[in-house]
Amino acid sequence: MRGLLAITSTALAAGLTTPVLAAAEDCIAAPTPVIALGFGSRYTDESETRSDIDEAGNAEVNAALGPIDDFIRDLTNTANDVTEGKDGQLEMAECAIAQLAAWAEADALSEMNTITANFSVGSRIAGFALAYVQLAPFSTNLEARSTIEDWLGRRAADQMTFWEEDATQGAKSGNLRAWATLGINVVGDLRDDPVALRWSAWSATFLQCEALDDGSLPQEMRRGKYALHYQLHAVAPLVLTTLLLEKQDLSIRGVCNNALDRIVEFTINDLETGAASEAYSGVPQSLFDGTDELESFQLAWLEAYLALEPNPELDAFAEAYRPFGHSKMGGDQALLWAVD
Repeated sequence: MRGLLAITSTALAAGLTTPVLAAAEDCIAAPTPVIALGFGSRYTDESETRSDIDEAGNAEVNAALGPIDDFIRDLTNTANDVTEGKDGQLEMAECAIAQLAAWAEADALSEMNTITANFSVGSRIAGFALAYVQLAPFSTNLEARSTIEDWLGRRAADQMTFWEEDATQGAKSGNLRAWATLGINVVGDLRDDPVALRWSAWSATFLQCEALDDGSLPQEMRRGKYALHYQLHAVAPLVLTTLLLEKQDLSIRGVCNNALDRIVEFTINDLETGAASEAYSGVPQSLFDGTDELESFQLAWLEAYLALEPNPELDAFAEAYRPFGHSKMGGDQALLWAVD
């Protein structure tokens, strides 16, 4: 099986034995670091199910997160090129490390001024960390790497505190916590931090054990026409974190009567009509009422799940949507997780 841990360990020697400039002369500067976030909700104040979009609020959120997501996307594309061994591999890695170090030196994402900003940052930490683990073995810039890892460690610690102390009760069992859990796990592994790793194992277990017998996630089923949308959004980090914990000898596989398998089965089965999610939410689902269409990135977690649980039928289902890519999951999923 090929995965991030295997990629980084086998690449380490190559990255540290070839002298490379800290950043090539043609390496463009990093985008301006985003230090503070302070936006409100995407949804109207009256929307108890958080399914009625407030256009002005949604635009504000997108404008605030857009520069971060663009940077993560660029870093991830470079990280995948580096992992694939494309021409200029070492120079690309050094450039990306220098760019990321600029954000770390500025202590990016250190000022979360609203609860919704705190909700949003977890998946961004995951995206930065999953790009970094692909880049780091090819960089000789040990100072920059230390700066980045310390920065990621601070952001992960902030998120653990937030989810324990300040998050709302409902959100504590929802998809945003699952994304934060993934980011904390990757950072914990990078830094050999037993607190972060154990917290991620506990959090992923707790979230999976929230599933009902049919595999539905109650917090997501409350989301009106977006119930299935958010079930999909929750599955992705739950699957990746479970796979990573397996590789880290911290297995949670099979917890709560194979909850992850039930969650996946519910999600895949409901993609046919959305009827199960509609029964919980009381309204037709966005994927079937003309609001949205299912996109490949929403199923990107299938590659990691098939690495955990080979299944020819599910593999055949996945084939119609490949290739799978998701910037907050490390990019090209086949590159990272597919079984050789």
